[in-house]
Amino acid sequence: MKLDEIRSKYLSFFKDRGHAVIPSASLVPENDPTTLFTGSGMQPLVPYLLGKEHPLGARITDSQKSFRAEDIEEVGDNRHTTFFEMLGNWSLGDYFKKEQLPWFFGFLTDEVGLDPKRLFVTVFIGDEKNDVPRDTESVAIWKELFAQKGIDAKDVVIGSEADGARLGMQAGLNPDGSPITGRIFYYEAKKNWWSRAGAPEKMPVGEIGGPDSEVFYDFGTEHNPRFGENCHPNCDCGRFLEIGNSVFMQYIKKEDGSFGLLPKQNVDFGGGLERIAAVSIGTDDVFRTDVFEDVIALLEEFSKKHYKDDRYTRSFRIIADHIRAAVFMIADGVRPGNSERSYILRRLIRRAFQHAAKLAVLDKDKADSMLVRSATMFMETYRAAYPELGTEEMYQTITGEIWKEEVQFAHTLDKGLKEFEKIAYDSNLITGEQAFVLFTTYGFPFEMTKEMAQERSIPVDEQAFKELMTKHQDLSRSGSEQKFKGGLADTAVETTRLHTAHHLLLKALQIVLGSHVKQRGSNITQERLRIDFSHGEKMTDEQKREVERIVNEKIQEGLPMTRSVLPKEEAEKLGAEHEFGAKYPDMVSVYSLGPNGASEEHPQFEKAFSIEFCGGPHVQNTRELAQSGVFKIQKEEAVASGIRRIKAVLTK
Repeated sequence: MKLDEIRSKYLSFFKDRGHAVIPSASLVPENDPTTLFTGSGMQPLVPYLLGKEHPLGARITDSQKSFRAEDIEEVGDNRHTTFFEMLGNWSLGDYFKKEQLPWFFGFLTDEVGLDPKRLFVTVFIGDEKNDVPRDTESVAIWKELFAQKGIDAKDVVIGSEADGARLGMQAGLNPDGSPITGRIFYYEAKKNWWSRAGAPEKMPVGEIGGPDSEVFYDFGTEHNPRFGENCHPNCDCGRFLEIGNSVFMQYIKKEDGSFGLLPKQNVDFGGGLERIAAVSIGTDDVFRTDVFEDVIALLEEFSKKHYKDDRYTRSFRIIADHIRAAVFMIADGVRPGNSERSYILRRLIRRAFQHAAKLAVLDKDKADSMLVRSATMFMETYRAAYPELGTEEMYQTITGEIWKEEVQFAHTLDKGLKEFEKIAYDSNLITGEQAFVLFTTYGFPFEMTKEMAQERSIPVDEQAFKELMTKHQDLSRSGSEQKFKGGLADTAVETTRLHTAHHLLLKALQIVLGSHVKQRGSNITQERLRIDFSHGEKMTDEQKREVERIVNEKIQEGLPMTRSVLPKEEAEKLGAEHEFGAKYPDMVSVYSLGPNGASEEHPQFEKAFSIEFCGGPHVQNTRELAQSGVFKIQKEEAVASGIRRIKAVLTK
C-alpha cells in the first residue's frame, strides 16, 4: 500500500470511531525552547495529556510530521529516517485498553491487510519495588484478539534485552518436546513504560506515566547471532520491526513516593507510517516504499549505478532521506545556517551533496541538479497531503534554498577537501585543532571530517574538537553580548517611536516579501532600529521602496496602538506575531496597530494592521512617528543563510 492510502485509511478509521482529525503541527515547536524539532506525535499534545481540555474533544487523531536529528548518523540502513510521519490517536480521559488494542489490531489486520501470524506484541512486566503491577489486562486482551484469528498466543516473561537474548522466543515445550513459540512478551520499564522522566523510579512527584504495549512485525529472517544468542522482539538483528506503540497513562507519582491511579486515564498511540507502509508490501526496507521510489529511480538513471549494489545503497538512502527532510524543514520556515536548526538543515543538504558526489550525479546547472530535482519529486509526492508544498512560492523557496546551499558548499568542499588531504596524508591521527581549523577556516563540516577519516581508518580526536568549539562559542557569545544587549536600548521617546516603526516594518515586509517572513532578532536605539528576519534573497530596490511606502502610509493614517493582556493560546489564534524560539508565559501582552473596525469579542483586533506579542513601550498613535520624520531603510544585508537584516531610521 502507498503512504497516502495508509494515512487516509488510518484517519478515516479513527474518524469513524469518534475522533476529531487535526492537522500536523509544524516541525518547529511553538514556544518550546527545550527541543529543536517536533520529534513525535505526542509532543504537540503534551498539555492535553497532562489535563488541559482540547477544544475538539476527548478523541483526537492525526498524522504528525516528525524529525529526529539524533538519527542522522543511523540513516543508511534499511529502517532509519530523520523525517517521518507518526500516525496518532489519543483518548483524553475517554476510552482505554479494551478499545485501543482491538482498534489498532483491527486496523493492521483488516484495513492494511497484515497477516496476524506475523504480529508479536510486548507489554510491561511490572515494578514490584514501586508497587506497579504487571500489565495482565493488556495480555488478556491480546490473547482474545489473536484467538479470534485462530492463533493461540502464549505469553513469555522476558525482562531485559539481555534476558531476551538468553531466553529467546520460547514459551515452553509441547508434550512431544517441540518448542512453543511465544507471541506476547513481558519486558521491563526500559522497554515498556512511558513517562517524560523515564522509568518509574526516576519520576518526580506529580509526574504521570504508565505501561505501554508495542506491536512488532516479524519478517521471518534468520537470526544473526552477533546480536545475541537468541532472537526476541526487541532484538536488533533485523528480524522484527516495531510498527506501533500504545501508551496507557494511568499513574501519578504521589507525595509519599507511591503510585496512584489518575482520575482520568489517557491513551497515547504512535505508529510509524513509513514502517507500516513497508511491512504492507512485505519489505524490511522503508526506502522501497512508494514515496522514495521515483527519487531512487532518478538517481539510478543518471548515476548508472544500482540501488541494490551494496557499494552505493547507503548513498541512495542518505540522499533520499536528507532531501525529503530538507523539503519539509524549509517549508516550515527553517533556512540553512550555522546554528541550531539552521545548522542541521545545512548538514542534511551538505551530506546529500557529498553522497551525490559519490554517485557522480552533481551538475553545475540548477535545472539538472539531482538534489533540486529530488526535492521537486518529493513536493509532488506529498502535495495532496500537504497542499502548502504545491504552491509556486513554496516551490521557488525550497528549490532556491537547496540550490543556493549546493553552490555554496561546492566552493567550500573544494577548498576543504584540499586541506583535508594535506592533513590526512601519511597521518595516523586528525587532531582536534586540525578538525577545528577545517571547520572554522574552511567551513568543512566536522561530520564530514569524521566520515572521510573513517574511510581511511584514521581516528579523530573528537573530544579535543568539542572543547575548542565550546571555547569558540563562548567567546563569540560574549562578544555578541558586548556589542548589543538586544531589544530596546532604553525607553526614550525616539526609541519608543522606532519600536512602533519596527512593528510597522515587520508587517510591511510580510506584505511585500511573503508570509514566510518572521522576526529572528531585533535591536532598537534612539538613533535607529534593526530587525533580523527570515528571507532567502536580497531585497530589490523596488521592494525596499514599497516597504518604505507602506510604513509611511500607516504612519500618516494615524493608527491607534492598543495593548491587551490575554491567554497565550488566544493570542496565537488571533495570528499575533512572536519572536522565533522565544518562550512566553500563559498570559501575554499583545500590541495591535489599528483598527477602525470592531467585533464584539475582540474589537481591538478586528482589521488590525499588525498584532504582536510585545512588552512595549509604544506610542499611542502612529502619527506621533511623523514628529521624528519619515521612515527610511538605510541598509539591507545578509547576516546568515536565509536571514536578512535591515537597519532603518526616522529622518527629517
